[in-house]
Amino acid sequence: MSDEAVKYLLDDSEMPTQWYNVVADLPTPPPPPLHPGTHQPVGPDDLSGLFPPELIAQEVTAERFVEIPRAVREVYRLWRPSPLFRARRLEAKLATPARIYYKYEGVSPAGSHKTNTSVPQAYYNSINGITRLTTETGAGQWGTALAFACSLFGMHCDVWQVGASFDSKPARRTLMETFGATVFRSPTRDTESGRAFPEGHPGSLGIAISEAVEVAAQQDDVKYALGSVLNHVLLHQTVIGEEALLQLAKAGESGADLVIGCAGGGSNLAGLTFPFVREKLAGKQNPRLIAVEPAACPTLTRGEYRYDFGDTAGLTPLMKMYTLGHDFVPSAIHAGGLRYHGMAPLVSHLVHEGHIEAVALHQNECFAAAIEFARTEGIVPAPESSHAIALARQEALACAESGEDKVIVVGLSGHGMLELGAYESYLAGGLADEALSEEALTVALAGVPQL
Repeated sequence: MSDEAVKYLLDDSEMPTQWYNVVADLPTPPPPPLHPGTHQPVGPDDLSGLFPPELIAQEVTAERFVEIPRAVREVYRLWRPSPLFRARRLEAKLATPARIYYKYEGVSPAGSHKTNTSVPQAYYNSINGITRLTTETGAGQWGTALAFACSLFGMHCDVWQVGASFDSKPARRTLMETFGATVFRSPTRDTESGRAFPEGHPGSLGIAISEAVEVAAQQDDVKYALGSVLNHVLLHQTVIGEEALLQLAKAGESGADLVIGCAGGGSNLAGLTFPFVREKLAGKQNPRLIAVEPAACPTLTRGEYRYDFGDTAGLTPLMKMYTLGHDFVPSAIHAGGLRYHGMAPLVSHLVHEGHIEAVALHQNECFAAAIEFARTEGIVPAPESSHAIALARQEALACAESGEDKVIVVGLSGHGMLELGAYESYLAGGLADEALSEEALTVALAGVPQL
């Protein structure tokens, strides 16, 4: 090994002061969300029961940049700017001429990228007098992030955790409770949405969303917070890609050839790739942008691009997105954050328009890549992030065959130190690779509204 740099850091003064809105630069505008009753485009009043006015404005803005409030930037400084690493030891292990960089979001208080949006969401709600936020969580990263943010701004946080994750990841539940949240196993007996399913049901993000939205809609001093999918959430995550562009320049790179992120609801993928989309559309760079999802929940690669509900009970607006059907319940794979039936409308639009590619991988290949990454780079990746690492490994090995020295940028969206039960299962040979059958897909898609 040489003594060349392996990490590229930014000063606090270089932290982004604005979020980037990709909508301003898209050649074709994304389709609007529709009211579930009238099927007309949703207006601000339709969202006021769930979100404060500032987040509603960000959801529909056409401005290219949105100022990050000072109070939010002060909290961001606890972990931002996050580091960009050169994976030199992994490169050597793979004997590849490719240069692999990874943007590491596991340095945040919650251990993932989710705090980039939980902090502004909690802030905007707090200045509007909201005392309680409801939300859902799959793997637990989002619930942890919102619990942390609420603790900073004096609000209570209620989290509906997907049943399969609640059962398999008790440490995540403990961490959320440490930050002051109340955690429910979803589906519960406490909501109409939850009672539609039998006790012991493994749950899904769609069900958990329905429960959290149902409770928030019933009380004036309670709002709902979402950790992915919506435009304002993706907007907040763009600090990731903005920093990565600056750090690549510090590493002496003129750009990237491949930018790879895992994809569940779309937030970490968007946060990393959207600033690169801007550079690509402006002709400054020409990277391939790739979303990697699990074969057991292949929303982008096998879903249909159409209007569907974001939740199981049909309480949310209809969104034009790639979907497996809002009734779809994924198998209990260990990448709980990727078990969502839909994909963010903005990410879906960019995939549909050909700006972002999509690939689906099985979990055993992803865990194998994660183990190799841990043993070379010293970071245990979140199971979600392992999908991006696995594809980066494929591409790096292809470069070893072709001799191309591509620049590969990977979104390492979080660490896996609270997901060691998943690694235990993998190391014991206990993980199954489950592919979605055509029959199950047909049944799930049958429930999608016909517009």
